[in-house]
Amino acid sequence: MLLFANVTQNFFSQNEMSTLRNRDDIEEKYKWDLTHIYKSDSDWELDFSYVENQLPKFDQFQGKLSDSAELLLACLKFHDEIGIKLDKLSLYAMLYRDTDMKNQKSQAMYDRIQSLYAKTASISSFVNPEILNIPTNKLEQMIISNPELKVYKHFIDDLIRTKSHTLSKDEEKILALSEEITSIPYDVYSILTNADISFPRINDENGNEIEISHSRFYAAMHSKDREFRKRAFKNYLQPYQNYVNTFNTMFNGNLKSKIFSAKARKYSSAKEASLSRNNIPLNVYDNLIETTNKNLYPLHRWAETKKKLLQIDELHPYDVYVSIFNNLDEKKYTFSQAAELVTSALQPMGEDYLQVLKMAFENRWIDVYGTTSKRSGAYSSGTTFGIHPYVLLNWENLLNDVFTLAHEMGHNMHSYFTGQNQPYPYANYSIFLAEVASTFNESLLLDYLVKNASNKTEKLYFMEIYLNNISATFYRQVMFAEFEKTVYEELEKGNALTVDYLRKLYKGIFQKYWGESMVIDVEEEFTWARVPHFYYNFYVYQYATGFAASQILTQKILCNGTKARDNYLNFLKAGNSDYPINILKNAGVDMNSPEPILSVTQKMDSLLDEMEILLNDNN
Repeated sequence: MLLFANVTQNFFSQNEMSTLRNRDDIEEKYKWDLTHIYKSDSDWELDFSYVENQLPKFDQFQGKLSDSAELLLACLKFHDEIGIKLDKLSLYAMLYRDTDMKNQKSQAMYDRIQSLYAKTASISSFVNPEILNIPTNKLEQMIISNPELKVYKHFIDDLIRTKSHTLSKDEEKILALSEEITSIPYDVYSILTNADISFPRINDENGNEIEISHSRFYAAMHSKDREFRKRAFKNYLQPYQNYVNTFNTMFNGNLKSKIFSAKARKYSSAKEASLSRNNIPLNVYDNLIETTNKNLYPLHRWAETKKKLLQIDELHPYDVYVSIFNNLDEKKYTFSQAAELVTSALQPMGEDYLQVLKMAFENRWIDVYGTTSKRSGAYSSGTTFGIHPYVLLNWENLLNDVFTLAHEMGHNMHSYFTGQNQPYPYANYSIFLAEVASTFNESLLLDYLVKNASNKTEKLYFMEIYLNNISATFYRQVMFAEFEKTVYEELEKGNALTVDYLRKLYKGIFQKYWGESMVIDVEEEFTWARVPHFYYNFYVYQYATGFAASQILTQKILCNGTKARDNYLNFLKAGNSDYPINILKNAGVDMNSPEPILSVTQKMDSLLDEMEILLNDNN
């Protein structure tokens, strides 16, 4: 029997579901503890003042970095000290703000730290250009002469790699000053979509009036009541239609800010600038889209299969996530049950991994439930040197939330092990690697559920989740990546991105990926306006590459045991100590090859084959 078989009733009563709860009504154990970062706002202010007062000390290094290895080392260590403080200040302000997006104090703290980041970047902008002005041979000798400088070798090698895109001291200062301005499109988008927009009120499956929110929209997409799904879908996207010109202006502003930065640094495109940051070959992005486009058949096959099994004449976007098999998706999972389930699924990872997981669950690293004006969605805070990572959730008691927990804890484990094993210069990791760790956890959870299914119906249900996972985490993200690639290319050619153009483009790509079985409602044409990841600059493709890589790594651990697990833990500990492509290759995956992408599309095909056999088996 599965650990979650005897589930409790929904955490929320019908009355509670009608409106979001106040934060004060949530038990402390379900809210993250920010005193792990600062005991009080006053302590935050002390560190803020400390950084402000320390910034003039950068002047003692300017123009002198080539004088000696000792002076270069002192500058780099001072730069690290300021960076550690800034990251800590930023983490506290961000988490404080995200629990209540309407809180003026936390918003002001967040704005202040963003300004301090920009000021620091401006004042310290001479560092990289000065290092690059030191002849390579002299730099190498400086590193050899001072053992403490060796820790910065990869950092310096990476600087040299980007030398042609590093500007003069004055130009770097101007670009640093511009960061506070170029971030405005996303900041406005975030406030508008999370705080200022009012979503309609609709009737749920039982006729109760509820207020649509981001998390409730996703919950509604799993409802068995098709008319409710349709109402939720249309009403959730209505504000994006109403304010589409505003969203289009923000969308264009964000793209143009990234293009500006790319041109200023002499890159041929925004895509090249984004991928170059982590030394990701352009071929990895293009290969992902091209190989996927040649292998859309499994997704088309899944769309046709779902349409038949749901016994509907037309498949719509709001039909994609609802379960076909039984009512297992209607079971409710408390957070405690989910933590137990995820822990069981991750047993193959060994005691070191599980102990950290236990610490996170028991020591308030996680903010669990949705509350009034809390930031939507879910995230892991990433690595903050000297501080454990945090996770934000908006729990709705669905199995989907269980998978979200596994996903975000994958990020958390990556951040924790990196922070514990790398010095500050490398105590982080690229997003390209991050999505490997998160989807890896999801894969282990899904494998556990399928293997422990108690009957055929349950097995079919979990296989369906696997298929939905591939369609959402792989195909959908490649679809987004193709959309993002196209809009940047069009803007870089000088073409206008009007609302009509974006609607038509998004609809065309959506239709291509899902095939002729899918009927696209007009509301779906506005989905591009609500996707926050489009503001992150070539981010979404990494969900797909990460998913592809995680499938291979999961099977290696399940098949090869301790050795494969140790290799994976070394991957989690590597941080930025090498380029992402190399770190992943050391773990056993080559993302320059079509093989990881094909492994996903072939897996989907094989799952559909197995599903057909089970469906045709009358025993």
